[in-house]
Amino acid sequence: RMGIGYFSAAEGIVGDNVQHVVRELVTAPELKLVLGRHAHEENIHADSLLYMISSLGINPHECEAMFEDVPTIVRKNEFVSRVSRGLRRDMDLSKTEEKQALAKNIFVFGQCMEGTQFYGLFGMILSLYRQNKFPGIGQMFRYTLRDESNHIEVFRNLLVDLVKENPDVWTDSFKQELTDLMKEAVQLEKDFIDDCLPINAVGLSSDEFSSYIDYIADRRLENVGLDTINTGAQNPFPWLAEMMDIKKEQNFFEGRVTEYQKASSLEMVCDDDL
Repeated sequence: RMGIGYFSAAEGIVGDNVQHVVRELVTAPELKLVLGRHAHEENIHADSLLYMISSLGINPHECEAMFEDVPTIVRKNEFVSRVSRGLRRDMDLSKTEEKQALAKNIFVFGQCMEGTQFYGLFGMILSLYRQNKFPGIGQMFRYTLRDESNHIEVFRNLLVDLVKENPDVWTDSFKQELTDLMKEAVQLEKDFIDDCLPINAVGLSSDEFSSYIDYIADRRLENVGLDTINTGAQNPFPWLAEMMDIKKEQNFFEGRVTEYQKASSLEMVCDDDL
């Protein structure tokens, strides 16, 4: 309940940042289109999560209250909100400090939030899915994960291109600031995982998920040219990597292509399958 409740509203936070912050500051028309699609997909994810909440009989107002009542969720929201407050439509992107503010936002939302913190919940849900628990919810999260993987890569490329075109941004002090932000994001997510999993049950261990977050964080840092913070961190869930790496193309005998289905294809699905 805590994980899905947080995720349903967090998708809205990401969508707002993409639509009203980043998209307003980029100039390439094709990039504006990509970011528009990004925001649209976040809305789809939020709607699907609301459907899950309803199907599970969870009180949506209880989920909403968690954003004020659960300290670990409050701190996670404050973390991502902090880096977007300073962005404005009239920013002068000829100034190094303004470009760094945009780069920091892209890094935090793309690599820290979507790229690292979200993966704790993905891991929990897909661990249950692997045990044939909540198969419907697990499949919906696989669709969501496919989109999130694209979002992470778009923001990674955007950050890399921004730095390539503006080398004055990539100072040693700024790189250290980004690394420190990732460290903070990792610790916040570990605290949240401890709240979600106060005891180990149904094959879920908070220690293993914390190790997984360390592993994912290092991959995100490496992919944008930053030093890792957990040298030698290993993936405690090798099976999870295969489950998360969804491909649109599949062998005919191995399964169905994981594309969004048309409404007519979903009419035969029973709510009890969730």
